[in-house]
Order: sequence, then structure tokens, then C-alpha cells
Amino acid sequence: MNHLQQKTISGVFWTSVQRFSSMAITFAANVILARLLSPTDFGCVGMLMIFITLSNTFIDGGFGSALIQKKEPTQEDYSTIFYWNVFFSIVLYLLLYVGAPLIAGFFRIPLLASVLRVQGVVLIFNAFGIIQSNQLRKRLLFKKLSIVEIVSAVSSLALAIIAAFNGLGAWSLVIQQISLSLFKAVLLWIVGNWQPKAVFSFQSFRELFKFGGFMLLSNLFSSLSNEIQGLLVGRIFSPARLGLYNQAYRLEGSMATAVSGVIDQVTYPVMSSIQDDKARLIVALKKFIQIPAYISALVMGIVIVVAKPLVLLVYGAKWLDCVPYLQILCVAGLAVCLQGSANNSIAAIGKSNIFFKWTIIKRASTIVLCVVGIFIAGMYGMLWMCVLGAWLVYVINAYLVDKYVGYCFIEQFKDILPFVVLSIVVGTFIYFVGSFIHLNVFVVAIVQCVLYVAIYVFLSLVFRLSAYEYIKDILKQKFLKR
Repeated sequence: MNHLQQKTISGVFWTSVQRFSSMAITFAANVILARLLSPTDFGCVGMLMIFITLSNTFIDGGFGSALIQKKEPTQEDYSTIFYWNVFFSIVLYLLLYVGAPLIAGFFRIPLLASVLRVQGVVLIFNAFGIIQSNQLRKRLLFKKLSIVEIVSAVSSLALAIIAAFNGLGAWSLVIQQISLSLFKAVLLWIVGNWQPKAVFSFQSFRELFKFGGFMLLSNLFSSLSNEIQGLLVGRIFSPARLGLYNQAYRLEGSMATAVSGVIDQVTYPVMSSIQDDKARLIVALKKFIQIPAYISALVMGIVIVVAKPLVLLVYGAKWLDCVPYLQILCVAGLAVCLQGSANNSIAAIGKSNIFFKWTIIKRASTIVLCVVGIFIAGMYGMLWMCVLGAWLVYVINAYLVDKYVGYCFIEQFKDILPFVVLSIVVGTFIYFVGSFIHLNVFVVAIVQCVLYVAIYVFLSLVFRLSAYEYIKDILKQKFLKR
């Protein structure tokens, strides 16, 4: 096993530790906070996330991707982008501070002005840690990143719970977000072992912006597309409805990207390092797509089947109205988990201009679909249009990977089809099995989950599915060769 394979497997392992630990922490947070707070509290904070998300995207500006894609960035490069990030974060915070009353007026909730003015501080805290995080990713030092993420998440959750117990309502969620950003920034400075030099190079800025500028615009459109649903729900319906939608979206997102998020963190720096060797790139991409597709198809199927007891367990009875939202979003979950590696492969070979052009097409299409859906059939129309949009993005990505990387479109489809079919067949069977078991709802859910996994893995072994073999080989290399 060569050095890159060792670092890749190590990166996958430690990113998995971070990802699943974060899921456990998020699960605990939702169990506790959802019982202490109301859907309206979550909705109020959720209305503002589009502005925070877009601002964070502006701050990084695609420079993080440019620094990772560049084979040998200099200290001058890193220092230049660090100072830019901090300066721009302050400018954006001031804009949000001044514009907060207008945003609150748009949603017709005066409290949002004060919330946004406080919540916006996360932009500055995030800016101080971006370069350190990108350096660790580029060097595939995911163990350090995992430690930072886990410690920060636990600490911020503790503060949020204390605030919620003291009756601070929506402010508890604001405290959680601010403390999370602050803890991460401080820890990244400690473990990253990097400080900026007193230098700002306009030449370096222009060079990185040639690639990063297109990535910035691509990320902006992607962020806008991902957040537009929340903006529409919050404006057209109510904070409570948005709270229900956001909780379903967060739960589905944490499940859908549980594995793909791990893979995506590692794929970009790995594929950037082999960008000149198309044959190796295709082999790597094939695995990077099949592994999350295999696991995510399993997870999405389970969540659809046990959605009601899952929501009861995580959020409580007052959140049951979000169950159908969760089930519909899970249909899109598999397509979403396939997007990261495909996007990273295009960016890794330096095609940021192509990436940008097609991002506009993909994200504009999904935004139009969401708007049409919500005005034709309300909430459910929007959700089903989100499903259509997610799979449309998958098809476009598959075409781009075929054209620019060389991984055949039909081959990509054939590589994920067995997992989709397997999940549908097993899920349908397990759903009907559950209807014949007359026990406590949580006992039935546990039985369904165990049966689902057992049958899914057994049939994978019988049909010798390639992703199953990949996962088995990774586990052997990680744990049996120590």
C-alpha cells in the first residue's frame, strides 16, 4: 500500500470519527433542545441561516479550494488570503448589522434584527480559522481536524443546554452557533501550528482568484439553492412551519451525508494530488462514488421506514408534523450524497470555469423548480420538486464527469443502480414486516433496523456488490494490518 493510500485511508478513518461523533452530538442536542424549545424558536434562527451561510461563502471566496488545488502554495499565499478573509468578514458583519432591521421587516418578526446582529459575529470567528483548516485538509491531517470538531461541538452544546434550561429560547441556538465558531477558531490556531506573516501580496491574490473566483460563484449559487427553500417557507408560511422543515432537513442531511461527508472531505485533496493521472483519478472516483452510495442507500431506506419513531425519539411528539417532510427529503438524499465527489473531481483537475458555468445551470434549475412547486402545491409541492432537482443535478454531474474525467455516464449509472434497487426492495419488505409486529413503536423500529441491515448486507454478499468489497478491504487494511 503506497503512501497516498495510507493517508487516504487514515483520512477516511479520522473523518469518519469526526463525522459520526458530530452526528451523535447533534442527535443528543436535538433530543435535549427540541424538548426545551419550540418549532418557532428553531424557525426564527433558521430564517437567518441563509444570510449567515451566504456570508460565510463570500468570506472564503473559493480561496480555500484554490489553496488546496494549488500544488505548492507559499506562506505568502496563505497570509494574503488570511488577511483578506478577516477583513472581508468584518465588512460583511457590518453590512448585516446595518441591514438587520430590513431583514426582520421582510419576515415581519422584529426580534430577528437583534438575533442577526449577535449571530453575525460567527462570520469573524470563522474567518480566523479558515486557513488553518484548509492547511490541515491539504496535508490530510484529519485526526487533528476531528479533535477540533468534536471538542468544539461538545462545548457549544453544553452552553446551549444551559441557556435553554434558563429559558433563553431562540437565543440558546444563537449561543450554540457563536460558541461553536469561537471554540473551533481557537483550537485550530492551537493545533494548526501556523501564524500569518506580515505580508499581503496582490499578485498572489490575483493568481488564486483566477481559480477561486469561479469556485466562489459556484459555491454561492450552491448555497443559495440549498437555503432558498427555508427562505421561501419562512416568508410564505410561518416560523413554526420553517422550524418543522429545518428539523426534517437537518435530520435527513445528517443521515444522507453521514458517509458522503466523510468521503468528500478526503476526495478533493486526494484527487488534486493525482489530477495529472486520469487513470488513477477514475479508479479513485469510482470508489469515492460507490462507497457513499452503497451506505447512503441503506441509511435513507431505513430512515424512510422508521421516520415516525425516529422523530418521536429525537424531537418528541410536538414535532410529528415533520415526519412526511423527512420521508420526502430522504428520496433526494441519495442523489445529494453523490454530488460531492463528482464536483470535487471537476474542481481537482482545475476546471473551475466549467464548474461555475454548470453550477449556474444546476442551481438555477433547482431554484426555479422549488419556486414553481411551492406556488403550485404548497409545502409538499416544494419538497417533491427538491427531489426532482436533486436527481437532475446528479444527471448533470454524471455527464460532466464523463466528459472531463472520462468516467463513462452509463457506467456511473450502472455502478449505483444495484444499491438503489436493493434498498427499495429491502425497504418495502421491512415496511410490511413492521405492520405485522404489534409491539411498542420503538421496539418495532429497532427490529426493522436490524432486519434491514442484515438482509441488505447478506444480499450484498450474495451478489458480490463492488462497494461492499471496497468497504471490506478498507476495514481490513485499517484494522488487520496494525
